[in-house]
Amino acid sequence: MYLMENYARLPVSFVRGEGVYLYDGEGRRYLDFISGIGVVSLGHSHPDLVEVIRRQAGEILHVSNLFVNPWQEELAGKLVEEFGEPARVFFCNSGTEANEAALKLVRKYWRDRGENRYRVLAFRRGFHGRTYGSLSATGQERFWEGFEPLLEGFDFADLNDMDSVRRAVGEETGAILLEIIQGEGGVNECSEEFLRELSALCRELNLLLVVDEVQTGVGRTGLFFCYQHYGIKPDVVTLAKGLGGGIPIGAVIAREEVAGAFAPGTHGSTFGGNALACAAASLVVDRVRELLSHVREVGSYMKEKLRELNVGEVRGRGLMLGIDTGRECRDAVLKALEKGLLVNCTAGSVLRFLPPLVVRKEHVDEAIRILEEII
Repeated sequence: MYLMENYARLPVSFVRGEGVYLYDGEGRRYLDFISGIGVVSLGHSHPDLVEVIRRQAGEILHVSNLFVNPWQEELAGKLVEEFGEPARVFFCNSGTEANEAALKLVRKYWRDRGENRYRVLAFRRGFHGRTYGSLSATGQERFWEGFEPLLEGFDFADLNDMDSVRRAVGEETGAILLEIIQGEGGVNECSEEFLRELSALCRELNLLLVVDEVQTGVGRTGLFFCYQHYGIKPDVVTLAKGLGGGIPIGAVIAREEVAGAFAPGTHGSTFGGNALACAAASLVVDRVRELLSHVREVGSYMKEKLRELNVGEVRGRGLMLGIDTGRECRDAVLKALEKGLLVNCTAGSVLRFLPPLVVRKEHVDEAIRILEEII
């Protein structure tokens, strides 16, 4: 064995995939309801995505950000169109990198204005990544153990509790960072009232609102961005996971005024936004736009079917769903694997479902039959 043992791997190795299915070396088929933790948004081996990757690999992969990059410009234009107002985009390689960039952007924005508003308010049970800035913004102590001291400048409040938010905000607070649905924290949803009040507080106190859409974005909840369900307007949005359909890419979208804090030399990424990643992501964005009503329809169907299991609270939107079983659920994950269904346990007791956005109702029925057997 040559790999560091930082992953608790399940006892199966996949050799190919097609649509919502994966296949192991013995040819056994598995229904994939985790999609690489929300990454394989178009399913496995989507023919259009395969062709774009093949064509781009035969032309050019990477030239560095020292030169004009038309693939970045094309993709950024599509993301800004979805954002809905003048904005700029920075490309990187992952969700944690996107959140690191957003944190730097917030601090630089306020320093450029001569204000010492360097603190960021995040939320308990949130998750923003594993590098030091994003880890310090992650409100789960189990991820901190062994890595202290964390970075200074982060405060925490409770989701859906405006009183705790007001208590945590101070004169040095520059931004509020949140997931609208906390993925790793247990598929915990923000209420509409809470989000409206939080957005109003940001306007009242002149705070930047940073929405982490790494897991919820790119159609996962039935609209391109999850925040669009609630009618709020963030200043900064971070993306990754499903954006590349399996090719590593992350992005930060920021309002024009905020984005101006990044001047040449303030931030960068060697591999970020290379030609291959942007060509793939541009195709993914086009296809996801066509799938949004499908995601809402199948997501609603699946949510109702999960409720009919009557084994715990069902949470989430679109095709980002979870059941809080009230007990440790790793055994259920292993039993599902034995029966050919891939699901995930998060926050100890929550079975999380992140199927590809192309999943159909008959696939949901297949998954429900297996869940009925094991739960």
